[in-house]
Amino acid sequence: MIRINLLQVERTAKPKRGSSLQFGSLSQKMPLISSLILVAAIVYVGYGAWSLYLRDQQLDQELTQARQDEARLAPVLKQVEEFEARQKQLQQRVTLIEELRRGQAVPVHLLDKVSRSMPDRLWLTDMKQTGDSVQMDGQTSTLTSLADFVGNLENSGYFTRPVEIISSDEQKGVVGQSGVTLIKFSMRATFAMPGQAPPKPSAAPGAPGAAH
Repeated sequence: MIRINLLQVERTAKPKRGSSLQFGSLSQKMPLISSLILVAAIVYVGYGAWSLYLRDQQLDQELTQARQDEARLAPVLKQVEEFEARQKQLQQRVTLIEELRRGQAVPVHLLDKVSRSMPDRLWLTDMKQTGDSVQMDGQTSTLTSLADFVGNLENSGYFTRPVEIISSDEQKGVVGQSGVTLIKFSMRATFAMPGQAPPKPSAAPGAPGAAH
């Protein structure tokens, strides 16, 4: 008598059916997973687009506000520009007035200091001013008076040292009934107001620093 164990065959076949069922379950889940990925992508893109839209709206508001502020401040800026232009004009006028005052003061001080520095027995016949340079021509009866005149000019505080004597020539003259010898002189001085920087001396030709 032959016996066949069908139970054993059935038990052996069950794992195969189980594997087929598991594979079938994964295939069924793929559409769902794909859908979830697609939805996530759509949400991400939508969120980015919405953020850009909000940022664009914010920039538009800021630009509109800036234009409104510019329009509101335009009259103020115009007034500031006009004020600065007027201030510049006033400063130029003040500078011009100060220069004119200094220019007017120079001849007054020049003549005053020269007249105060002249000793007895000395007089001037001509005086020329070119910028800060002053050339004086005159006559004197003694060399001592000429030396005193030079010293007085240098000590006045209005002439830079040294005061240069260009020439001095003896000439015969007549004063009253007695004949006297007069000394005709020519001298050059540099006038400088107190507190003013003295002019730089020009370099002699051939000296170091002289222009060629």
